[in-house]
Amino acid sequence: MIDAFLLLVYLGTGDFRKLESGNMYFYSITECNYFAGQVSKRYGNYGYSQYIDPKDRVTAYCVPRQVDPETIKVY
Repeated sequence: MIDAFLLLVYLGTGDFRKLESGNMYFYSITECNYFAGQVSKRYGNYGYSQYIDPKDRVTAYCVPRQVDPETIKVY
């Protein structure tokens, strides 16, 4: 078993919140946070975040987990 960081990506807020991805593990918290920041960026023609529909909002963050690198791919 090793300590790793699991990237969790949620789409939506409140009643719309749904886990979209929870299977990417990283050795480094720095790498995990980098990808969390990249997947939560939004590009579009709106000027303010309040114009994003609540079901389209993205939250991504990393949590520590112990995993077996023999059975789980760790980046």
